Amino acid sequence: MKEYVDIINILLPVFYFITFGVYAYDFMTEKSKLSDVKRLFLFLNLLIHAGYLVLRSLYLGHFPITNVFEIFTVLAFSTAFSYFVLELLTDVRGTGPFIIIISLFFQIISTLYIKDNPEVKEVLRNNLLGTHVFTALLGYSGITISAIYGCLYLMLYKEIKQNTFGLIFNRLPNLEILEQLSFYSAVIGFVLLSFAIAIGIIWLPKAFPSFSYGDPKLIGTSIVWLLYGIGITSKILGKWRGKKIITLSIVGFLVAIFSTMVSNFLAKSFHSFY
Repeated sequence: MKEYVDIINILLPVFYFITFGVYAYDFMTEKSKLSDVKRLFLFLNLLIHAGYLVLRSLYLGHFPITNVFEIFTVLAFSTAFSYFVLELLTDVRGTGPFIIIISLFFQIISTLYIKDNPEVKEVLRNNLLGTHVFTALLGYSGITISAIYGCLYLMLYKEIKQNTFGLIFNRLPNLEILEQLSFYSAVIGFVLLSFAIAIGIIWLPKAFPSFSYGDPKLIGTSIVWLLYGIGITSKILGKWRGKKIITLSIVGFLVAIFSTMVSNFLAKSFHSFY
């Protein structure tokens, strides 16, 4: 089984590069014949990646969450998967290269530096922990995609305001659709993050009897969850729209990045298992 795991690990960046290339070529070329088949490339890419994650878990006896570079490959998958779901729901296909390049970056780093850890702490073999981490990563992937759409919104807004109608104007969806895509991504991220938090609330007292609610990771995640909860509620009630809701999605993403850096590198957390 190890041979298959190693081979797929090497091939995954190649598959992501091909998928990115197909989406990028379609974005750059108005009359591309690849427009109708690029989703199939992404689907096959995700299928192979999912098989890799399953094989790796079976081979090592634990979810691929025991080191940073295992988490990177899960992030690559979850980002591409979140985009795939969004594309299916909205049938908007012109923004793929801006998302898939994130998965390509994460997978390249993972492939280069990932290591097999057959001997890990027992807590890392817990299926509930694996589900908690995976749903959290899916949630943060949704938040990341929401921020990317927010940046695309601002880029298009700037082109329209300056009357410089280039490739971005010609190939991106209009501002209203970009706002909707950012909002839908935020909703996906918020719901999945809510599941991750709920699982954590159930699992934490059993796994760590002495844990503290003042843990930096918990505080950071709670702030991010609250920010997106406020933004989504305000959008649904019609109080916020346009640049205001876009700005919130980007700010929420930056807060998520900052809190992750603080909890992982600057402060001690029971989330640091390795």
